[in-house]
Amino acid sequence: MNYKKDINRNIFRGYDIRGIYGKELDADTAYTIGLGFGSYIKELGKTTCIIGHDNRISSPILSNALMQGIIETGIDIIDLGLCTTPMYYYACLKLKIYSGVMVTASHNPKEDNGFKFAFDESGNCKGQEIQDFLSYILKGNFQKGQGSIKTYDIKNEYLTLFKENLKFGPRRVKVVLDPGNGTTSIILKELYSMFPIDIILINDISDGTFPNHHPDPCVESNLDQLKQKVLETHADIGLSFDGDGDRMGMISGNAKFIPTDLYMIIIVRDIINKVSKKEFLCDVKCSKSFSDEVEKLGGKCITYRTGNSYTKAKVRDDDLPFGGELSGHVYFRDRWPGFDSGLYAGLRMLELLSYKNETVEELLEGINYYYSTEELKFKSSDDKKFSIIDKVIEYVKEKNYNYLDIDGVKVLFDDGWALVRASNTGPNITARFEARTKERLTQLQNEFIKLIEEYNQ
Repeated sequence: MNYKKDINRNIFRGYDIRGIYGKELDADTAYTIGLGFGSYIKELGKTTCIIGHDNRISSPILSNALMQGIIETGIDIIDLGLCTTPMYYYACLKLKIYSGVMVTASHNPKEDNGFKFAFDESGNCKGQEIQDFLSYILKGNFQKGQGSIKTYDIKNEYLTLFKENLKFGPRRVKVVLDPGNGTTSIILKELYSMFPIDIILINDISDGTFPNHHPDPCVESNLDQLKQKVLETHADIGLSFDGDGDRMGMISGNAKFIPTDLYMIIIVRDIINKVSKKEFLCDVKCSKSFSDEVEKLGGKCITYRTGNSYTKAKVRDDDLPFGGELSGHVYFRDRWPGFDSGLYAGLRMLELLSYKNETVEELLEGINYYYSTEELKFKSSDDKKFSIIDKVIEYVKEKNYNYLDIDGVKVLFDDGWALVRASNTGPNITARFEARTKERLTQLQNEFIKLIEEYNQ
């Protein structure tokens, strides 16, 4: 393998490194990143790191190349092999080794791959840290040495963590589980079979080409098979998981899609009187329904920027008992170590249902509902998308609108909001809208989509 001097800079994104395998990243890219990563953590005084990879077809190739680069800097590796991202997170905590890389592109299309990485206890790199790491790699001043690779199987310890954390009630819940052929397929059946629930599995054969549907469980159109199976089997609930296992999507027994912010309301209602600190985090994409409910319950809602690396760090740094974001990442810290696990998020919902004789939809009664769109995506080049956001902000200022700019621009009105932001995981502008009435929702969409299309020409 060769050091790649002309490494593609666009794959160094807001939360991780991510691109199209064979086009934007390859084995030489992974090897070069390994040289950089090993050298960087060696300068921090680290001697060992943890590596894991998901079930994408390209992941073993990239993982091996990455590890080759790392050991050539003199850093030792603990190789988890095929695992979910939450299994990787837990291995870092269990082994007290906080430097590591997870080879995954999460919920991206099958052609993509990438690297989630952490240098130390501060967690996954993000924002400027990633750009600084790119600059470090481009200098090419790498350490030399001869590290070693040892394999480690975290599965049994990970299963024990769940077993010790959950206690089910008298109701036996029937659930349809859809791992979407992603990496959770390797552990899902064994894990959920440990608990008193009735399980029905679909798309549960591990296959990194994701032959049945796109591996994003928070896009409703990806859950058609799950909805059909729930209705067919008269299940109480349906749960789906993304490609690397850190996110969960949910539908009710009536096959109604339950967005993550509504899932979060159910959780907050359940735990608010069980925790001492009644503050909970959501991201800018979440419905006002969430903040309304937290305030009605006597708690405080903290709204923060989107992005797993950011939201997880914020929940940890502010010592919050629970938080999450619309994309499906949720963080429990009431009796869980705080990392995002789709499988755990699903089991917490099943545990909650096991103590109640209510449906998922009945658990959501009494909340403030708003009309909202899904997250809308508009193709835009990585070079152009941030300048488009700047132009939208200029427009908002000229109109004298009230807004937040912690992540793109969220324009706040008395009867709704409009969010326009640059995606940190791909070449897209994303937008979401919410309003009290359908008519107002249409007005907001028309106003800001017109702007995006005009500036994106």
